Amino acid sequence: MELQDDTWIWVVIENPEKNEKIVGQQEEKSDTSFIPAYKSKEEAQQCMNLLARHPGSIYEAQAILYEDLARYAAENGFMIFLLDGFGTVTEKIEL
Repeated sequence: MELQDDTWIWVVIENPEKNEKIVGQQEEKSDTSFIPAYKSKEEAQQCMNLLARHPGSIYEAQAILYEDLARYAAENGFMIFLLDGFGTVTEKIEL
């Protein structure tokens, strides 16, 4: 998938109604912090159960512009991993 600044991609948001934040994850082997991103809402929803989550929090798939996600990831020390609907990493983006 060729990502442009104006490309809409999907991420998982924790507590979308209050104190919302983009869900990040930690790759244990490389100790890499990353934000899982998806091409479609369906893929994001399919993978929500595979993510490390906080008990009692609400999670929702939301679209975000790649430009905004890239800025957020860079400012907070995250990479972006594009995943498919099975949770397989298809691309790693270092910012």
